[in-house]
Amino acid sequence: MSDPALAVHDRLLAHYGPQGWWPADSVFEMMVGAILTQNTSWTNVERAITHLKQAGLLGAAAIDACDRERLAAAIRPSGTYNQKAQRLKAFSRFYLQHGGENGIASLPEARQALLEMHGIGPETADSMLLYALDRPVFVIDAYTRRIFARLGLTPPDAPYPALQAYFQSRLPASVPLFKEYHALIVAHAKQHCRTRPLCAGCPLLPGCAHGPGVLRPAAA
Repeated sequence: MSDPALAVHDRLLAHYGPQGWWPADSVFEMMVGAILTQNTSWTNVERAITHLKQAGLLGAAAIDACDRERLAAAIRPSGTYNQKAQRLKAFSRFYLQHGGENGIASLPEARQALLEMHGIGPETADSMLLYALDRPVFVIDAYTRRIFARLGLTPPDAPYPALQAYFQSRLPASVPLFKEYHALIVAHAKQHCRTRPLCAGCPLLPGCAHGPGVLRPAAA
């Protein structure tokens, strides 16, 4: 019998199919998206990125040189735009100073370097590491916490490192697997496992608090 963490992935993949996430035309665009998606929907991020492209601002040098007010106006759809403009400018400077994604990838402690930047927390840093730099780190977000707490596999108040360790200790250290799994979690949270869950047709209903269990073994 497969581990519950892998069983959930397999059920989601069978139900939703491959997601092809993260949608971006470049590594830098992906990193920008990781910052813009903080506390907002991806639909709003797409609108902000479109505005950046139209304004000729979707590049590290362009963002670094841009007036903060103009940048904030371009990313207004993403919410908290003044704060995010400041974060984008700081990240763009960091990106340029370290020679782009290759330079950041070569840092001995790339994750720590990202976390030391104001406004970049574990989820944002790990999204960049996984999707931009192809590091096998499992991204934890609010959707992951919600789904796996409802399944009874992880505590609802587990800290980020503990949740990440839950997945990384049970799954092969595979970049494609981690990318696809995170995307499937996002898809499932939007389709079924909402704040008020829509349980009809949910592929994880067996094993959930809302149905009989086959995926419920307690996490070690």
